[in-house]
Amino acid sequence: MVPFLDLKKINAQYRDEIMQSVSKFIDSGTYIGGKEIEYFEQEFANYCGTRYCIGVANGLDALTLILKSYIEIGKLKKNDEIIVPANTYVASILSISANQLIPKLVEPKIETYNIDPDLIEKAITPNTKGIMAVHLYGHLADMKNINLIAKKHNLLVFEDSSQAHGAEEIGRKAGNWGDASGFSLYPGKNLGALGDAGVITTNDEKISNIIKALRNYGSIKKYHNLYKGLNSRLDPLQATILRIKLKHLENETNKKRLIVENYLKNIDNKEIILPMISDSLTNKAHVWHLFVIRAKNRDKLQKYLFDNDIQTLIHYPIPPHKQKAYKEWNKISLPITEKIHDEVLSLPLSSVQQIEDTNKIIECLNKWKY
Repeated sequence: MVPFLDLKKINAQYRDEIMQSVSKFIDSGTYIGGKEIEYFEQEFANYCGTRYCIGVANGLDALTLILKSYIEIGKLKKNDEIIVPANTYVASILSISANQLIPKLVEPKIETYNIDPDLIEKAITPNTKGIMAVHLYGHLADMKNINLIAKKHNLLVFEDSSQAHGAEEIGRKAGNWGDASGFSLYPGKNLGALGDAGVITTNDEKISNIIKALRNYGSIKKYHNLYKGLNSRLDPLQATILRIKLKHLENETNKKRLIVENYLKNIDNKEIILPMISDSLTNKAHVWHLFVIRAKNRDKLQKYLFDNDIQTLIHYPIPPHKQKAYKEWNKISLPITEKIHDEVLSLPLSSVQQIEDTNKIIECLNKWKY
């Protein structure tokens, strides 16, 4: 079976470095907080080009804490609207709901799967206070136009960069385009921990300091609670591992880009729609967290590939507005989002994928008949 993502093989490349670092961590006696977190935060901030980085427990907490921090400074309040792409993973929307804010769903461009800037302005109301741009599948959203719209309407801009570590345009990386950005460091991400982890990047010192307190029970000084916070600290063990993997991130991404070039050049089947990069963006703007194709009979195609020993996944089978958790939206019609969720299929893609496996996938796809 060609695996969708062989995490064991990916991490085995760095096993010796990781084991040495873990041994050093165990001997340190410091298992909460500590210098390893501070080092990783600074290194990731440097990588993204931001002034600040704050480690947290996971990607959902990262987004939730960003919004909570803006509530604390009075720039957001209950029932304010946050525009968000309708086809995102549900975590983006959960972070908004968790803060008693209102998610305002906006359709994506079907060509790029990212939020359509032309539709954002039409969705703005007097209650709209922010835009959450999601760099879906690793493809940088149209941040230049999103920021122009936000400036025109005095809106905050948040990035969900959970799938876009290192995506870059005009020398500016994901995580450095908005007021603040949340990253997931879940094991399967481009920069993945060996467990749950997340970070927040920002250039705002005040927001950085508030989030540092919020992640730690609302406290900076022990037993002195400034805010109603939560426990969402980055595990220092994960920080030690992430420091190692960050050094190899660009190399990992470039290996994936070579596989993508092979896919794009050689998959030749009119019944399969290949991903594309917006004409206004460079190749660096997509870091290919996922290689997502579309087909009208997606489920049949997935079974065909499985029968040929090729593992695929669906990102994502059910759109947020059709989830039971958001039953108040179940009757809403969002045709572009629904079409995407009915047709998308993610092919195997990783830095350790063998050329033989890639060629097998291409050959099978080219033989596929609807």
